Amino acid sequence: QVQLVESGGGLVQAGGSLRLSCGASGRMLSISDMGWYRQAPGKQRELVATITLGGSTNYADSVKGRFIISRDNPKNTVYLQMNSLKPEDTAVYYCNARNILPPRDYWGQGTQVTVSS
Repeated sequence: QVQLVESGGGLVQAGGSLRLSCGASGRMLSISDMGWYRQAPGKQRELVATITLGGSTNYADSVKGRFIISRDNPKNTVYLQMNSLKPEDTAVYYCNARNILPPRDYWGQGTQVTVSS
């Protein structure tokens, strides 16, 4: 089992910045990709950004150039630096860790990000 705990959410004005952190613990040997997803009210959960064990990144088009995902492997922590925030970024942000064998996804409890206009 893997446990994920997010922190860093909150209320910020449009144009501001926030940094999310996700600490992982437990059986980490089979964890490969980690990432962030978000879910706004009335919408499906969507990918924000992912990062591989080797540091390769992938971003949703809506956040490219504004968000940066990073990973500290010795600390089992993944970060999401969010800049130039927009009201449409308002959502619950979830940390994700992908297990290779057996294949399964682990999720954090989520952290609320609210961007006011």
